[in-house]
Amino acid sequence: MVPSTLRDLKPSSFSPRVVSIGPLHRQDENVQEFEGRKASYLINLIDRMNSPEEETLESCAEKAYASMEQIKSCYVWTKTYDDADIAKMMVIDACFILGFILKVHEYGESGDRKNLLTQAIIYDLVLLENQIPFFFLKEIFQYTIQKFKPNVSLIEFLRPVLDHLRLFVGDMNFQNISTNSTPHILSLLHECYKPPHDDHDKISIGNLSSTIRSAVDLDRAGVHFKPNKNPKWLMEMEVRLHRCPCFFWSWSKTTLKMPVLKVHHFSEVVLRNLIAYEQFRQTSKYITSYVFAMDMLVNTQEDVAMLIESEVLVNYMGSNEEAANMINNINKEVACVDFFYSEQLNILNEYCNGYWPKHIARMRRTYFSSPWNMIALVAGIILFALTVVQTIFTVNN
Repeated sequence: MVPSTLRDLKPSSFSPRVVSIGPLHRQDENVQEFEGRKASYLINLIDRMNSPEEETLESCAEKAYASMEQIKSCYVWTKTYDDADIAKMMVIDACFILGFILKVHEYGESGDRKNLLTQAIIYDLVLLENQIPFFFLKEIFQYTIQKFKPNVSLIEFLRPVLDHLRLFVGDMNFQNISTNSTPHILSLLHECYKPPHDDHDKISIGNLSSTIRSAVDLDRAGVHFKPNKNPKWLMEMEVRLHRCPCFFWSWSKTTLKMPVLKVHHFSEVVLRNLIAYEQFRQTSKYITSYVFAMDMLVNTQEDVAMLIESEVLVNYMGSNEEAANMINNINKEVACVDFFYSEQLNILNEYCNGYWPKHIARMRRTYFSSPWNMIALVAGIILFALTVVQTIFTVNN
């Protein structure tokens, strides 16, 4: 269960909108209408098999009973269920998930995957409190889907859903993902964001002991933002530092390459649940680190506009202010112990604290932050020039 410190900040990010999976939200009023519709997905799945319906369901139930103690250990039980109820719940929910994803594959072929109900269900499947044990889902998958799709792995089968949940522009890492230690679908999504094993040890991980300036302030200091088009891993940030010993520091090529984030109303749901998973499980804090880095870069809607203009952020929300508020609020009550971008942060701070970037940024902030400041500066220069001309003319006469 998500702790109240996180849930109370945005309850809607942790509660299913359409369908309940597992026991924790089974009594929610808003999911009751869909409970009966799960059966149609189950029947559609079983009809694909060549064995009798009753025999298939009985075999699935036997698998649930065989793993009953392991299943029970996966939940904080808020209501008492007997073993028969739990077995029925697990079988129906596992068959629903597999039957639903089978339809998503078909929708992909017919171009109907953008159906609003389909989207809502997909986001319900990634909620931390709305899961069933992955080992049981895998067992039912092997007993059902692989009977008529023998060459498809469970990860390949889930890929359309995982792709739909993608936060960044670019391909997720589906290589070398082990399903043996994966507790649920949300964990599997988290695995897709981790760096390849060979690169993990090369990433500088440190404590978050300082901050960086906002995107607008970094831009004033001469930092350019660009999409990271060939990253070693999907969430990689890279600083390219090129010092230019000239007054016009804006000509320098100091660049922060970033993953391209897609911001929409469901982005917050995915981010909050991934962060909650990272906070209360012994796992790497990739998502938490990224959110903290973005919170430093974004203070106002002007920072969002800067990142959009630099093509490292795509905003599907109503306004830049909405996007800024989401980014600023998403890491409240969250701890960031292992920060994955400490090296990049230190390089940027060292650069910005240099003589020229610091003074050029101050000049830009003072004289170029608004049209009126620019007009006043130009007027001052003209007045100074006229004064010099008049002085020279007076002396010569």
